Amino acid sequence: MPAPARRIPHPREKRMVFAHIDREGYTPDIACYLSNGGYEDLKKAVTMAPADIVNEVKASALRGRGGAGFPCGVKWGFIRPGETKPIYLICNADESEPGTFKDRYIIHQDPHQLIEGMIISAFALNVHLAYLYIRGEFPQGAKILEKAIAEAKANGFLGKNILGTGFDLEIYVHRGAGAYICGEETGLIESLEGKRAYPRIKPPYFPAVLGLYQCPTIVNNVETLCHVKHIVRMGGAEFAKIGTPNNTGTRIVGVSGDVQRPGYFEIEVGSMTLGELLNDLCGGPKPGRKFKAIIPGGSSAKVFRADERFKIKVKGQDGAMVEKEIGVMDIPMDFDTMAACGSMAGSGGVIVMDDTRDMVETLNNLNQFYAHESCGQCTPCREGSLWMRKITDRMLADGGVESDPATLASVSNNIAGKTICAFGEACSWPTMSFVAKFPEEFAARATKPIPPPTPPEFLSETLTGGSH
Repeated sequence: MPAPARRIPHPREKRMVFAHIDREGYTPDIACYLSNGGYEDLKKAVTMAPADIVNEVKASALRGRGGAGFPCGVKWGFIRPGETKPIYLICNADESEPGTFKDRYIIHQDPHQLIEGMIISAFALNVHLAYLYIRGEFPQGAKILEKAIAEAKANGFLGKNILGTGFDLEIYVHRGAGAYICGEETGLIESLEGKRAYPRIKPPYFPAVLGLYQCPTIVNNVETLCHVKHIVRMGGAEFAKIGTPNNTGTRIVGVSGDVQRPGYFEIEVGSMTLGELLNDLCGGPKPGRKFKAIIPGGSSAKVFRADERFKIKVKGQDGAMVEKEIGVMDIPMDFDTMAACGSMAGSGGVIVMDDTRDMVETLNNLNQFYAHESCGQCTPCREGSLWMRKITDRMLADGGVESDPATLASVSNNIAGKTICAFGEACSWPTMSFVAKFPEEFAARATKPIPPPTPPEFLSETLTGGSH
């Protein structure tokens, strides 16, 4: 099989984490990594006080790149000084959000960058045992990481007495079984302990307090941990100059769907608008088509209509907050503006739909995924995700009734905020937003005054509990 074509970075990208991705001649082995300055940041880090590294991460204002955008330094600060229990670090490489495809490229093409970021983070947090939890569908990625860990160990960067400092660290790769819920940090921890991946109730089970084996645990995303090495190299203050205030550094976005040049791009956070990303970097819509809808942060983010407008508050020239009206294509690609416009930057997966797409069919596709992936622990999610899928199934089969759009809205509203973990929001937000943003399409699929008779296969699924 021929090697995949190498992507040439767009001039508007700022590649830092992706500096070596798709570089001609770059290989994932340690010799190549060392010849390109690899592990030099680790050598610098071990000469620093661990608390100073934590402070640099705090000064960088780095926000987690896994979806929630929580400040990394704040999370690290939850570990109590003088903690007597073992402290664990987990890299969340369970990249399972539909539309998201960034972490796997780091794992496949530049694994030592991730390993170095993990070692630095472990040194800063006094961690001596770390886990790399990788999605079960990434078998090749797991092999690459195992090889990289062995290479790092053979070169004295892992194991006992790292670089002669007296610091010991072991990293183990743990393969998941392919469940979306394992991307949720407490579900991941349950899985890592060998149990069913039922997310834990927070409080009290905040991982930094009661995590793996009921010990303090830090769970960070692949991209987040890679940024740590760059923060050590340039310093937190310099890192914070990249991007925009409260939205610092670079982040990787993956664009899929109806654009001319889908792919992955590393950009300064907030440096370009959604329109610039889609039109300049991705080449705009396909010939003869126009954009209809955009999901900006992975499938669980609320959808935007391409013609929507928003009123948001921004800082004026005098520093005072003023109201400004913007369109979808004017939204800066940052965490805060996305939230102000009613969606989220999430995991960086931008899914684009043009005017050929049926929104009921699109939502049904998402509903099928979430109904299948619910862990089943919480009643609103377990039952509600399945009913939303059944309703959109019926609408696509020309059996939709007039009350279906209202029922979809009601079911989704009775899931969000009523479950142990954020899967409730993840499965309900698509339905909430699609029904609200495209009412005409859902009304057109819901014309019958009363429900038709229940098909036998639906009745059988209901009686047996379906896939649960």
